[in-house]
Amino acid sequence: MKKITKLLVANRGEIALRVLRSAREMGLKTVAIYSEADRNALHVRYADEAVCVGPPASKDSYLRGDKIIEVCKQLGVDAIHPGYGFLSENAEFARMVTEAGITFVGPSPEAMNIMGDKLSAKQAVKAYDIPLVPGTDEAISDVEEAKRIATSVGFPILIKASAGGGGKGMRLVHSEGEFEEQMKLAVSEATSAFGDGSVFIEKFVTGPRHIEIQVLGDEHGNIVHLFERECSIQRRHQKVIEEAPSSVLTPELRAEMGRCAVDVARACNYTGAGTVEFLLDDKRNFYFLEMNTRLQVEHPVTECITGLDLVKEQIKVAQGLPLPFRQEDLGITGHALELRVYAEDPQNNFLPDIGKLQTYVRPQGPGVRVDDGFEQGMDIPIYYDPMIAKLVTYGKDRQEAIERMLRAIEEYQITGIETTLGFGRYVLTHPAFVSGDFDTNFIKDHFQPNVLQQQPSDELAKLAAVLAAKLLTEQKGAAAANGSVATGPVVPVSNWKKNRLAGR
Repeated sequence: MKKITKLLVANRGEIALRVLRSAREMGLKTVAIYSEADRNALHVRYADEAVCVGPPASKDSYLRGDKIIEVCKQLGVDAIHPGYGFLSENAEFARMVTEAGITFVGPSPEAMNIMGDKLSAKQAVKAYDIPLVPGTDEAISDVEEAKRIATSVGFPILIKASAGGGGKGMRLVHSEGEFEEQMKLAVSEATSAFGDGSVFIEKFVTGPRHIEIQVLGDEHGNIVHLFERECSIQRRHQKVIEEAPSSVLTPELRAEMGRCAVDVARACNYTGAGTVEFLLDDKRNFYFLEMNTRLQVEHPVTECITGLDLVKEQIKVAQGLPLPFRQEDLGITGHALELRVYAEDPQNNFLPDIGKLQTYVRPQGPGVRVDDGFEQGMDIPIYYDPMIAKLVTYGKDRQEAIERMLRAIEEYQITGIETTLGFGRYVLTHPAFVSGDFDTNFIKDHFQPNVLQQQPSDELAKLAAVLAAKLLTEQKGAAAANGSVATGPVVPVSNWKKNRLAGR
């Protein structure tokens, strides 16, 4: 057993604070790092020790793996938790940490390398009969050959960067005539973003849902899945609202996707917490998309429905302990939602906003969790991701979780910047979301930015309540027919405290 007594969190903001809290509960001493821009951040004040690692720019601070390891040696740190983003999926950093005699709380560098490249990931899972999206399973550079393959697969197709993520190096091609130009653009963007211009081709799945499965593995060969998260509400290929479980999976489909996720993890001898992402088409066929070899932003919803602390499980696995449970010991209890509260303007194409949090009051009460790294009076820095907080609600079923989220959105007071709170309210009261009939095109198909300027009238609320009741009746009938669990609708938020809501 590799005993950990002192943990450094190589990250910032809400995830740094979240990891530090679990570490403290485990009796570990903690170390925070920070850039000059984060000198007064909450995670800096919370940790037992904190060290500045450089100027505000990430490349000069949070991405300085050598400096972070140097801090660990100076302070007698046993282990590093990378959080998500920054160095969390950097295999070379993980290798440097291990070679320095420090425990890396995460998978092996080898697993990171395999799953960090979409093509090598496809090759790795082939032996396990994992469903893959039709297309190429190796890099392609010859434009004419690529065009021929794309034509045989059938348009529309996606050209994707092998080392890509977050939508970078990805191009949607609708016809053969635009293929050549789009491929050149994809290669150029991939080279610029990742230093690797390798691309491959996949059939574009129309109307897909983005379903991901949380997995957990130990060093003794035990791997389990912790069920799914629905992540289809996205902007710019990045998630905004997540929930667990998904409202569309039957028990049979959940079990099959879970088995495949475990096999994906087994294909790279995975240890620690990871996420296997799938696309689910309108006929309920699913396809392996990629594996994220780290803790996900949306991990709290899985914690809510399983009762597990994923950070503590990561640390235990990193110490060499076996998982204390088997697959048959795990189950889903209740329903959870997460709204990513970004400093963005949904009425202006979700452009990031910066400024001072003139008012910042968190919601409270039953079933409400706020993971954040800010307090009133602090500035939103321009140097990093614009996420302010993760607002999480939990209920006995989907209806209660949504109702609590709507109540929490009303209670959340933020002024001084634009946020995605109003957008969250819009989604949660939209008939498509309430009924569960939505996909990754939700924003394109349904979102009308101008409606955020309007507050729901009592009459509209009554009409929505009638619609919600009708949807619930239909949903229960459908659920009874296919054996899935029915999920309930909600009534739109009340119109109290208009002046405060209008300020969001």
